Amino acid sequence: MALRLASRKFGSKFLSMLTATSSLHSHATSFGFKEVREEDKSQLVGNVFTNVASNYDLMNDLMSGGLHRLWKERLVSKLNPFPGMKHLDVAGGTGDVAFRILETETEIYVCDINPNMLNVGKKRAVERETKSLIWAEGDAEALDFPDNSMDGYTIAFGIRNVTHIEKALVEAHRFAPWLLHFHIVYIYAL
Repeated sequence: MALRLASRKFGSKFLSMLTATSSLHSHATSFGFKEVREEDKSQLVGNVFTNVASNYDLMNDLMSGGLHRLWKERLVSKLNPFPGMKHLDVAGGTGDVAFRILETETEIYVCDINPNMLNVGKKRAVERETKSLIWAEGDAEALDFPDNSMDGYTIAFGIRNVTHIEKALVEAHRFAPWLLHFHIVYIYAL
């Protein structure tokens, strides 16, 4: 009886919640603290990074209290780069991880979906007189690199901005199928 009364009382509210969610269709994904349609996420993320590109590293310093630098150092130490290594840093627009890997003689591809982020990274490379980074615009879910072509793969905070994380991880495995595990730096919320 109580269950029937509760279902009558809350049933219409629950149904309206389901109807509101269905406007997102069956495939919603997170964007910050809200749910958005999958097909909208890429543009929303792109808009954010277009607007913050020139201050992105400073923004990370402020949001993490500088800890992101330690996390990236740890990521690179776990990667254990070696001379001659071919490495792909995805969502690496400003080159922050790539510059750390560059201390060894490696061939590093910095790939990002956002051209503004890549431009910030290229500018930083010029300021550091670094010419050995290879810059590529691309989506982590469908990259234009041949199978088995990399010795290493990193994606730092960018993993949270990928709409279909499983597709990005399948892509990572395609470049370096021998990888047994991934090192991913990820902050959900501070």
